[in-house]
Formats: sequence, structure tokens, C-alpha cells
Amino acid sequence: MPTLRRLVVFLLVLSFCSAAALAQPAFYLKNGDRVVFYGDSITDQRLYTTFTETYVLTRFPKMKVVFIHSGWGGDRVTGGGGGPVDLRLERDVFAYKPTVMTIMLGMNDGSYRAFDQKIFDTYAGGIRHIIESVEKTLPGIRITLIQPSPYDDVTRAPTFEGGYNAVLVRYGDFLKELASTGKLTIADLNTPVVADLRKANELDAETAKKIVPDRVHPGAGGHLLMAEALLKAWNAPAVVSAVEIDAASKNVVKAENTEVNGLAATPSLSWTETDHALPMPLDLKDPALALSLRASDFVDALDRELLRVTGLSAARYTLEIDGENAGSFTREEFASGINLAILPTPMARQAARVHELTLRHNLVHFARWRQVQVPLADEQTGHLQNALNSMDALETELVDQQRAAAQPKPHHYSLIAQ
Repeated sequence: MPTLRRLVVFLLVLSFCSAAALAQPAFYLKNGDRVVFYGDSITDQRLYTTFTETYVLTRFPKMKVVFIHSGWGGDRVTGGGGGPVDLRLERDVFAYKPTVMTIMLGMNDGSYRAFDQKIFDTYAGGIRHIIESVEKTLPGIRITLIQPSPYDDVTRAPTFEGGYNAVLVRYGDFLKELASTGKLTIADLNTPVVADLRKANELDAETAKKIVPDRVHPGAGGHLLMAEALLKAWNAPAVVSAVEIDAASKNVVKAENTEVNGLAATPSLSWTETDHALPMPLDLKDPALALSLRASDFVDALDRELLRVTGLSAARYTLEIDGENAGSFTREEFASGINLAILPTPMARQAARVHELTLRHNLVHFARWRQVQVPLADEQTGHLQNALNSMDALETELVDQQRAAAQPKPHHYSLIAQ
């Protein structure tokens, strides 16, 4: 009977663990993945893509994922300034042997006019052709179809009845239907961004116009919202780290995605913390980006670096990290929990360095691809390949620095009563 009881308990625990695992789907990207972002000028801006890359590097510093940014301004499903679509795919996608590909096209395909069935049919056929070509050439690749980002009909009046964004929504609905019939992932970069844009417009109408300045190409704030939508589609986790300390008993109650050591009160409360991830670097000095954060749930959904301390005796405390003032908070604020991700901390500076290297290696890749490889493709000289190899080596060096910069570091925390 005891054996049977133990078996029942074991099966119950197993079922609970299985249910928890199902409730928390794994992040879409895996160690060893190679990701190609494919699209038009919005992808070519290298903003939502680099935000996404930096998130992955800072949240999963031990995971090795390669990112290649292959957007080309003016592109449609048939191709554009970078050549016809089959050339684009061969040179700018297949050559990198990606395991993951995102496709965002449609802004140019709709021709900036009211919905036209013939124009749409060209788009639908072109998307199907891209998917078929990719899956044939790269069996097993995981494709994320991106519903087109918005044309801003929120902060400015539509240019015709119904507005151009409504056309893009119809194109996105087609992609959603297409994804439901195959092994494709769908990411909606329109609906949530429009909702956030509406809220931003209510909060500050003038600054809201800067989120998508020309109605087509978002600024950094708009791209951050787009990155959020893509990362959510990829099941990105919200928590950077979460620590809870009971100051009265000098006990670490919770340490999620981090290690806490050396908790002491001599006389200030202090400890050493080594988080396994970094916060998302956010430039709060950019008014449009700051407004985007106010209008969205980005911080709560993707950037929670939580510190909660209960049992404090004084009314107010200064938080120091590595001897630097990170802020002053009341006993009640510490008890409720403070999100360190939005504070000026050594961790935020480290994350900013990672993002700087993200931008640098992408700049090198862009120069190699768009300013050397493509325009000089017909040159018959061995020096061309040597130049490309040298630029590849430089980018690899920058990527190595980027990954090194993302690795966890211990930090010393102190709470000093005021």
C-alpha cells in the first residue's frame, strides 16, 4: 500500500510538472540557430531586427545564435532594387544556410492605394513562391511570417477612405491564414503597434507622430514595439531576474534566474548577486521611445528585473550597486518590488555595450554586402574575395566581443538607511 501511495504521488507530481511545462512554452530560438531577417526598407532600417538580436544576446547569454539582416529598401515579393526575388533569395538568404527566417513584405506590395484584387493576387502568389523556394532549398527551416507593420493612419488622417493600413491588415490576414495551414509561425506586427500608437496619440499627440515619422518607416520607438510583437510570437520570457529578500530574518526568499550570496547586515543590508541575464538597453532620453514605453506593456512583458525586500525597519533607503547610487526608495516601495531594468545600473550599462556591438557588427555586414559584394559582383579579381573575407573576419571578431560583453558578472548590492 505505501508503494502504491508513493506511485500515485509521483504520477501527480509528474502531471503537475507536465502541465507547468505546457503553460510555459519554450523560447522559439535554439542554441546554434542562424536567423535571417528578410524584408523591405523597414527591415533594412536594422532597428526591430537589432533590438530583437540584442534581446536574445542579453537574455540568453550562453546561447549561440547568428543573426543576418537581409532587408532591402523598396522590395516587394517579386524583388526590387536588390534584384529579382530568386536572386535575392539565393544571395541574401540561402548563402547563409539559416535555420530560421523571418519574412516581412507588404508595405510596398499594396502600392499605397485602396485594396486592389489583382495587386493582392500578385502578393499572395509571391509569398507562396518565396515559402516554397525556401522550404525546397532549406528543408527543416523554421519560417516566421510577419504581418506587415502599420502605415500610420492614427496620428494623421488617412489619405483615402478606410486608409492604407486597412489594406495592410487584409494582407496580414492572408498571412495568418497561410500560416495556419502549414508549419509556419505568425507574428502580428500591426495590431499591437496600432493599439500602442493610439494610446501614445492620446498621451502626447505631437510626440506620437515621431513614432512612425513618415507614416511608413518607424523610428526607434516604433521598432521597439515591433520587436516586442515578434519576441512575444517567439514566446520570449518576461523575467530578467527576480530576487526577494526578507531583511528581518536575513533570508533570501526567492532567486529566479540569478544567484545571491553573502547576504549580511553590517549595518546596511548587502549581498552579491550574479544574474544570468541582462536587462534590455533602452534609451529613455529619446522622447518617442519613452512615449512608446509609456503606451505599451514592453517593460512588464519583456523587461522585468525585480528586487523585492521586506522586513525593512527604516522609512527610506538608498540602493547602491557596486558603490553607485541606483536610486532612493521607501520601505513600502521595496516591499512592493522595484524593477531595476528601468534604472541606471551597471547591468544596464553592460547591456548598452552589447547593443553597441550589435549595431557595429551589423554595420560591417551591411558595408560588406551592399557596398562591396553586390556593386562589385562583376569584378574579375582575387582581391574582391580577399576583401570580403577580411570583412567577414572583422564581423566575426565583433560578434565574439558582443557575446563576451553579454556574459554574467557579479554585482555588490547595498541598502543604506537614510
